[in-house]
Amino acid sequence: MTNERKEELQRQCLEFRNELIDLLHSIQTGHPGGSLSCTEILTALYFEIMNVDPANPCMEGRDHLILSKGHAAPMLYLALAKKGYFPEEELKNLRQIDSMLQGHPCVHKTPGVELSTGPLGLGLSAGLGMALADRIKGYDAYTYVIMGDGEIQEGCIWEAAMSASKFQADHLIGILDNNGVQLDGTNEEIMPMGDIRAKWESFGWDVITCDGHDVEDICNAVAEAKKIKGKPVLIQARTVKGKGVSFMEGKNTWHGKAISDEDYGKAKAELGGVKE
Repeated sequence: MTNERKEELQRQCLEFRNELIDLLHSIQTGHPGGSLSCTEILTALYFEIMNVDPANPCMEGRDHLILSKGHAAPMLYLALAKKGYFPEEELKNLRQIDSMLQGHPCVHKTPGVELSTGPLGLGLSAGLGMALADRIKGYDAYTYVIMGDGEIQEGCIWEAAMSASKFQADHLIGILDNNGVQLDGTNEEIMPMGDIRAKWESFGWDVITCDGHDVEDICNAVAEAKKIKGKPVLIQARTVKGKGVSFMEGKNTWHGKAISDEDYGKAKAELGGVKE
């Protein structure tokens, strides 16, 4: 990746962060913390890595992205709109009655959404099914499943992990948005996961660690994952919940908190949107 391209993608991430704060402040609902932590992950995937066609969302042989941590839907929607799946004006209808942009992703309402998510732990099983279906059809397509820290405390994640290893699903790439915080507190407070790398490796996965806020590092991790044959890969993306807004960073209270006028001004000033 050239320096110019990296700077372009990082500028896009800053734009997404500003737009997210604008959007969630305007509707007084939504999930800022987890959306801000996966900004670079979604940006790298949609704008540099994945083979998708917004004009043909159901294109055969496309790559798939499942946002298994469905509460981060606002950032997913920003990326989908910018990519061209639907008009950006639709964003103002987020979480409104009968909107195409539900509070969590809905495959029946939103172009570009591959799976309805919200109940945590479901995405990896569905992603495995998609990856295996593509293999049967002869497609060289990849399925990416973005998971949260709290989510991997779910038993169904580990059932899927076992199955993916058994079936040698080397076109399934899990991405852990590893920010260390969940709804009610830190992971260590709620349910310590110990050595995450060792756990996934013991289930037969290869594990790659990257800086989840560096688009180039994310792209390099995916490129490395694609070289691994005969087993699924987990990318452990080190991130910060609420990244980019100092008073949100690392705070579980910003998992789903409405943004007040005062906090909105502070956040925009920090992000360069100047609303102090």
